[in-house]
Amino acid sequence: MSDRQSRRPQVGRSRVTLALGVLFAGTFVTGCAEMLVMGMLDLIAVDQAVPLSAVGVLVSANALGIAVGGPTLTFLTARLDRRPVLLTALAVFTGLNALPALGAGLDAFVAARVAIGAVEGLFIAAAITTATSIVPRERVGRAMAVVISGFAVSGAVGMPLGRLLGEAVGWRASFLAVVLAAAAVLLVALVVVPRVHAGTEVGLLGQLRSALAPRVLAVLAVGVLLFAGASAAQTYLVPFLDEMAGVSGPWIGVCLMGFGIAAAVGSFGGGRFADAGAARALTLGTVGVTASLVAMGVAGVSPVIAVAATAGLAVCGAGVTSPWQHRVEDLAGPGAILAASLPASAGNLGDAVGAFLGGRMIDVGGVPAAVLTAAALAALSIVAAIASRALRPAPLPREPEPATVH
Repeated sequence: MSDRQSRRPQVGRSRVTLALGVLFAGTFVTGCAEMLVMGMLDLIAVDQAVPLSAVGVLVSANALGIAVGGPTLTFLTARLDRRPVLLTALAVFTGLNALPALGAGLDAFVAARVAIGAVEGLFIAAAITTATSIVPRERVGRAMAVVISGFAVSGAVGMPLGRLLGEAVGWRASFLAVVLAAAAVLLVALVVVPRVHAGTEVGLLGQLRSALAPRVLAVLAVGVLLFAGASAAQTYLVPFLDEMAGVSGPWIGVCLMGFGIAAAVGSFGGGRFADAGAARALTLGTVGVTASLVAMGVAGVSPVIAVAATAGLAVCGAGVTSPWQHRVEDLAGPGAILAASLPASAGNLGDAVGAFLGGRMIDVGGVPAAVLTAAALAALSIVAAIASRALRPAPLPREPEPATVH
């Protein structure tokens, strides 16, 4: 993928397994902190005696931190060894999440969420770089999938458990659980995560040029379109199940849990497809997401088809993440360390755009209009993915020929 992979640390197989496990645990914990707010908006609003919309700012603050702060911090630390960067990011993340756990007010919590998002983005990039640096080249996609899958599992397991804890003993207790879990992951990471050199002689500006090259931005645009489409439907998944498919009551909870499990399965499986061919897997993922959204919009009045289509959306949407990440880093070449933070930023941008457009379309034509808009956006991502398949990394500069002595 880049010149950093030519300097892989020699790490034993058992330590690689342990390191990947702790990196998965790290993204699981950071994902839980991100998802918990979405699952407890009503509890926080009641406790703080503010409207639900005021608490919703917490979601936007975290997304802003990831989208802007993550790449910024990754750029500033791009030439540092990954291990101290990763550990520092996790330590700061732990400390910042202690603020709501220990009683911080809403304003302080909003400010903390911006910083939490920034260090979360830095941790994601450092974790992916570390994971892909300690495995053979042919397993890079699977290593990415292990790290990324922590988020999928946090949605399937962490958020429901956090919600139950919040209802039982208060929403702050859920964040205290996140702090304790993050501290435990940090302690284990101090022992098992190996040292990984930045592995590039390219300066910061050179890395910036490589990471933001047109070929990289083109593939990032594929993901923005795709995740905008997915978000336009996923954000309003409960109204879709209730109003269109006629799924109600406890069955909605079952469907949401199934959606999370399907996303976790897709996320783990996406790594193998990335290793087999990231460009092809990215294209197939866009087709799968689009087909699922079309089925939801056209035949979603059938509960069976609706549930199957949402499961397909979860599997394909999560499964495409590793091929997308793999493709972005591959095309970035010597800028791969900085580029590792860009898919998370682009994904958040797509989520925000999709949620906004979906909401506007619901105002115009109800849930069916939002789902069909989602399908249209995803269909555009197919065109972009096909067009991007021909893109190749820039050739590495050749070593100068040694002078011939006569």
